[in-house]
Amino acid sequence: MKHVLDTPRLILREMSLDDLDFVATMLADPEVMRYYPRCYSRAEAKTWSERQMNRYARHGHGLWLVLEKTTSQPVGQVGLLIQQVRGVEEKEGGYLIHRPFWRRGFATEAACTCRDYAFEVLGRQRVIALIRPENVPSQGVALKLGMQTEPDHIWHNNFEHIVFSVSRDAGKSA
Repeated sequence: MKHVLDTPRLILREMSLDDLDFVATMLADPEVMRYYPRCYSRAEAKTWSERQMNRYARHGHGLWLVLEKTTSQPVGQVGLLIQQVRGVEEKEGGYLIHRPFWRRGFATEAACTCRDYAFEVLGRQRVIALIRPENVPSQGVALKLGMQTEPDHIWHNNFEHIVFSVSRDAGKSA
């Protein structure tokens, strides 16, 4: 399990199937998954985890497991995904925090570090977030990352999404 990034309170590392109990519990929570089409079964959570591990191998990133430093307790997943938006390959900052750990700033702290990683290590000029219009909490995180909404919405996985984006220069001031 490769250690990837640190923040003042968090460690981001690659997942393994040893993390399946936590991931399955988080992805089965109706509140955590309220902006997804449905909650995931344990088998679907395993597939989700394997998809992240395949992303690490292919791209060097995906959704990483987020651990609270003081307790080593997993709190969620945050990382970078590749998305096709309007025919362009983009790096998307994704974040999903388990409900017992909401409202502690973990999503913002980890996503900010991932945004900076995309700029400084991967050399990206911009980072996006695809967020459903009704997902106001995730929109708040995107705004804290210095992201702004783009004028037109897109359809992604059969759902309307707002495209939030931040450029390298704008992200340094956020």
